[in-house]
Amino acid sequence: MNYHYDNLSQFVGKELGVSPWATVDQERIDAFAHCTGDQQWIHVDVERCKSESPFGTTIGHGFLNLSLMGGLMMQMGAMPAGISRLVNAGVNNVRFKTPVRAGTRVQARVTVKSAEAKGEGRILLTLLGQLEVEGETEPALTAECVTMIFRAS
Repeated sequence: MNYHYDNLSQFVGKELGVSPWATVDQERIDAFAHCTGDQQWIHVDVERCKSESPFGTTIGHGFLNLSLMGGLMMQMGAMPAGISRLVNAGVNNVRFKTPVRAGTRVQARVTVKSAEAKGEGRILLTLLGQLEVEGETEPALTAECVTMIFRAS
């Protein structure tokens, strides 16, 4: 069955798939720290982390990991065919579960939680995303990503 605006209700409760892997390396962590001003040593001080961090290395910011979800979801095709555009509407129930050590790969696993018709060619689409960490049993995070999608004319 084709994942499309017209049949979204048939995908509620179903896993859409898994994204390609993305590496959370120190360069990415440092760039995020620079953009946000979050320079906490557990993210940016490699030498200090070797001796003082319980992880033995730096870890990615929780919000960096959350930010990666959107792009990874797009890469794996989480937005259905038959839409003209989408607008982020929010993120519900975010839970940070496992740290992401520098140099680790992550991927998004996506399930359709709900598709609520809003009239005028709009659907409020809620996707349950898990950011899986290579080699870990628990995901780095789980979140409900809410997007307003618009039917293509």
